[in-house]
Amino acid sequence: MALDGLQRVVDFHPVFPTSRVDRTRLAMDQAWRSKAVSVILEVNHLNKHFGGLHVLKNMSFKLSTGEIVGILGPNGAGKTTLFNVLTGFIPADSGEVLWRGESIRRLKPHVLVGKGMARTFQLCRPFVGLNVLENVLVGSLRSNVSTHELGERAMQLLSQVGLAEKAMLPAELLSYGDQRRLELARALATEPSLLLLDEPFAGLGGAEIESLSHLIRQLHREQHISILLIEHKLREFMQLVSRMVAMDFGEIIAEGTPQDIVHHPSVIEAYIGKQHPVTPD
Repeated sequence: MALDGLQRVVDFHPVFPTSRVDRTRLAMDQAWRSKAVSVILEVNHLNKHFGGLHVLKNMSFKLSTGEIVGILGPNGAGKTTLFNVLTGFIPADSGEVLWRGESIRRLKPHVLVGKGMARTFQLCRPFVGLNVLENVLVGSLRSNVSTHELGERAMQLLSQVGLAEKAMLPAELLSYGDQRRLELARALATEPSLLLLDEPFAGLGGAEIESLSHLIRQLHREQHISILLIEHKLREFMQLVSRMVAMDFGEIIAEGTPQDIVHHPSVIEAYIGKQHPVTPD
């Protein structure tokens, strides 16, 4: 298999180092999954400012192993900033982020990938100049296995997300819906314990959303991956998640089941504004 294009990605994208995978992660996964309920991610009093703008305000919540938790909020609520802080792309100003009880607040993205955390982005970002298969191989660079085994694993993932027949196409030629699937396959190639999905349904039609929702549920059920999800499409969102954390202006305003959240007064106010009584003339 020709991997010249893959080597170019390694050279220019140091976030994907070729160091050996953290071997202790697999043992840790088994130990934590053997417990009935365990906290995989804990956020305590997290704060982030951009100049004078307080984007994340004293945020605290937990994610248990095996959960699908949704982050809900209007545009500008701070959801993507939260993901960027959790995954090491930008630093928090204060507070703590714990991964299975260990502080990870100051760790870089590639270190967090090695611990079992992967994400997708609002905008699809395929590696231009690489085909679909090579894009997925990028996510496997930390694995200490042969090129042949990496290729087989990547093809399995492409088959899983429905892209096996397009493996040799240039990634930038995929439809937007297929690029979403490619983002997911590339994240899965890192063998995550926690997957953070930033608006996976953005820009997709009804049939594409239904298909991708089914795929996410299947991955959660079969691979026992914990999922933290941002989405604006409420119907699909509510069908996927077991619990919601609602944000507005950087603060958590409600937390609970999907039904609890959509009827919560603070959430209704954040989306449609305050309701004022109508006085008769």
